[in-house]
Amino acid sequence: MSDLVIPQNYSPVLSVKETEHAIVMIKDFFQLALSTELNLTRVTAPLFVPQGTGLNDDLNGVERAVSFPVKDMDDAPMEIVHSLAKWKRVKVTDLRLGAGFGIYTDMNAIRADEELDNVHSLYVDQWDWEMAIREEDRTVYYLREVVRSIFRCLKRTEFFIYDRYDKIKPILPDDITFIYAEDLQKAYPDKTPKERENIVAEKYGAVFVVGIGGDLADGKPHDGRAPDYDDWITESGDGHRGLNGDLIVWNPVLNCAFELSSMGIRVSPQSLEQQLALRNCTDRKKLYFHSKLLAGELTQTMGGGIGQSRLCMYFLRKAHIGETQVSVWPEVMREQCRQVGIPLL
Repeated sequence: MSDLVIPQNYSPVLSVKETEHAIVMIKDFFQLALSTELNLTRVTAPLFVPQGTGLNDDLNGVERAVSFPVKDMDDAPMEIVHSLAKWKRVKVTDLRLGAGFGIYTDMNAIRADEELDNVHSLYVDQWDWEMAIREEDRTVYYLREVVRSIFRCLKRTEFFIYDRYDKIKPILPDDITFIYAEDLQKAYPDKTPKERENIVAEKYGAVFVVGIGGDLADGKPHDGRAPDYDDWITESGDGHRGLNGDLIVWNPVLNCAFELSSMGIRVSPQSLEQQLALRNCTDRKKLYFHSKLLAGELTQTMGGGIGQSRLCMYFLRKAHIGETQVSVWPEVMREQCRQVGIPLL
């Protein structure tokens, strides 16, 4: 089990009942702001997808999906989704959405191999969103525009909560800072990726780390990315590689960098070929999703996921994600939380 961080003298700002009310307010307010800012329409989403289609998110390629047989379909195997990173692109294509318009949905997932701690849970809930873009939008400059739009939604939500609970003071900076994973590695070669994130998140308050998935100068990626949805190999247009990244803020309760969202411009047929080859996954080209993409049958999109429980945890100044969602935790962790006054739902 991962180490549990116990903030010194922690006391929840809101009671459990107030927290439950605030969670609803945050979710209702933020999703309306996001859909308005990015021209997104809400769609329903699957909890599971057929195994062997390539539609499930493979995360880092080693996590096991929870699966089950369907009795009434000759025991055909289904997988609980990890996320909807690839399913959304098919949906946008099927809806024939024009550039600048997209979808969002409530995504619920189970990640059985997650290492449980203050911010990681078996249960994942996030707003998964995807929007159609033009070929000429496949640049880091367009990515930055969208990131700034999402950051404005975060700023508005922060004020919305402060307006109702004045003990929760706004702390987000006026703007978000962009930094490449390549430059972080060069600036702090003796630090781990997480240590680098801590340094810049504390310095700037909110950062977007660009270019996650490809190997850096030390031969390692900043963090893992599957090779078949985000484009982390294409030249970004200013001498770097990568058209994706993570939106990270400084968490004053846990005193660490805190990822709220992962997003990126999606792979083209060309970058998919390259990334599958780099990760020795060329066998995936015959799967349903990959074959459609390689044949040019899928709309060019960008998209991402924004953690719902994490967002609530951040805005309500919580020490554990179990204070903003119901999940299952090791008994030793539950007991530690009881002893220090962290009320897990």
